[in-house]
Amino acid sequence: MTLKTIDGRDVTKICLGTMTWGQQNTEAQAHEQMSYALERGINMLDAAEMYPVPPRAETQGRTEEYIGSWFKKTGLRDQYVLATKAAGPNPEFHYLRGGPRFTKDQLIEAVNGSLKRLQTDYIDLYQLHWPDRYTNFFGQRGYHHREQPETPIDETLRALEEIVKSGKVRTIGLSNETPWGTMKFLELAEREGLPRIESIQNPYSLLNRTYEIAMAEVSQREDVGLLAYSPLAMGLLTGKYRDGARPDGSRLVVFERFTRYESVETWDAAERYLQLADQHGLNPTHMALAFVNTRPFVLSNIIGATSMEQLKMNLDSLDVVLEKEVLKGIAAIQQALPNPSP
Repeated sequence: MTLKTIDGRDVTKICLGTMTWGQQNTEAQAHEQMSYALERGINMLDAAEMYPVPPRAETQGRTEEYIGSWFKKTGLRDQYVLATKAAGPNPEFHYLRGGPRFTKDQLIEAVNGSLKRLQTDYIDLYQLHWPDRYTNFFGQRGYHHREQPETPIDETLRALEEIVKSGKVRTIGLSNETPWGTMKFLELAEREGLPRIESIQNPYSLLNRTYEIAMAEVSQREDVGLLAYSPLAMGLLTGKYRDGARPDGSRLVVFERFTRYESVETWDAAERYLQLADQHGLNPTHMALAFVNTRPFVLSNIIGATSMEQLKMNLDSLDVVLEKEVLKGIAAIQQALPNPSP
């Protein structure tokens, strides 16, 4: 098990996330982040066709455009392992391809649009942003079966095979996927000789360790590493919202859509983790990120920053080692308040 490569290329333990570029961050700020992350040795970058967030028709694709303009300006496209994502079905995104699905025609249209905005002729990792079927993701608890129109997985994989063979995409991955879905993609790829997924991008943090219940075994047994997103739980684990604070421009203020962090249990657990960091003289951001960085099933930890100060702090987590007593404290909190923000 390598759990460290995309298309045979080693990737850094931290990946630069981009969903605020074009909404909270300007083009110049995005370029500054890309240049600085590269200087610090970071070589992976994650985007999506629907970014920035919150998604709106008038800003859709702006994030990829900012990345593309940096590639054009610097000529350093090959320095980054570039990942982006195709949006799945959602009535909210009627402005995307007339309503996004994972059919052949739709995926070809989606990848061509991303390539144009990114000003590149290939994408290293092309991901399906969420499933083209009804299942539980984006904070839903439990599973309630519901029949509704969906694109068969084998049809999607065959479309991706054509895109990979065209040279426009090097390898493929999933996002917001379940154990059943992940194994189905793997089973079909092996049986039919179709492209094999290399990664899965799901949420993972001190406040949401549901990935460990079944997906972590899939990651390690099948060599499909986790690209962990929201490792700071929209900033709750940094301490910025302590004592009822709501800093201007912060994500929980700007992103009203993220209701998974609203529960009393979530705020209680977050405070306990902040107190644990205080007790051990740790920066809470460093503690939260270092925990994710060191999980054996994590391929790369996706961090996002709206300021250079935040970016530098996030990258400094790579040098942090969590002592046994800290890990014991984390385990105790997880036992008392398990996964309050799935």
